Formats: sequence, structure tokens, C-alpha cells
Amino acid sequence: MPDLRELYQEVILEHSKAPRNYCEMETANHTAEGYNPLCGDHFTVYLNLDGDSIRDISFQGSGCAISTASASMMTQSVKGKTRVEAEILFDQFHKLVTANGSRAELGKLAVFSGVSQFPVRVKCATLAWHTLHASLEGKQGTVSTE
Repeated sequence: MPDLRELYQEVILEHSKAPRNYCEMETANHTAEGYNPLCGDHFTVYLNLDGDSIRDISFQGSGCAISTASASMMTQSVKGKTRVEAEILFDQFHKLVTANGSRAELGKLAVFSGVSQFPVRVKCATLAWHTLHASLEGKQGTVSTE
């Protein structure tokens, strides 16, 4: 049986090579841009909100394997959730990648638990999440991880 770390790496690589929900959404009614100047990751997150629910979500841009996989898995995790549920998930994810959270709460997102061992990669893993937060809040301008 493969080591859990190897399995997590495989999931991250698979999502970075074939990201889910990677497209510009024509029906988006909220968007935000995110930029990580440290490694050059740059994403746009598109949301279609129906009242308080995330009806649809997608993203476009470029980034390292961790940031792309995180954006891909984020879109899968928050689609259909309310704003409050998405914000709670963001908080739990942020705690996980900064070594203060539990894997049990996050299901498939637990593959990012190893990121906490590499503090410089935390910004890569959380870029899409910070961009989602800005989009939910209707903030204008580019979100930076600096």
C-alpha cells in the first residue's frame, strides 16, 4: 500500500494537470483576481451566486502545482454551499495548511496537510481561497498573498 504522503502527492499532481472547473464562466455575477508575487501564481475566480448559495464556481489562470490543485479542489468543495459554509471551509482549510487544523473536518482537502511543513507554500495553497473570499465579499482589485 502506498504511503499516505505519496497518495496525497498523486492527488495534487492529478488536479494540477487536469484541474476541475477550469474555465471562464459566462454567467458569473461575482469575480475576483488573486496574485502571489512570490512565485507568480495568478488566478481569477468566477462565481454565480443565487442569493446566498454558490450555484457555480470556476477559475482561470496559471500557477504552480499546489496552487492549481488547491483552486481545482476548492471549486469542487464549495459548489452548492452557502457563503457561510464556504467561509467556514476556508477557515478550516487555512488552519490545516498552517498546522493548526484537523484533517478530519476537510475530507478530500486533507491532501494539503503536508503544506504546513513548507511555510512558503502556504501562500500557494491559500491563494484561490483568499480570492474566493474576496469574490464573496464583492471586493474590487487584486487580492495579493503579500
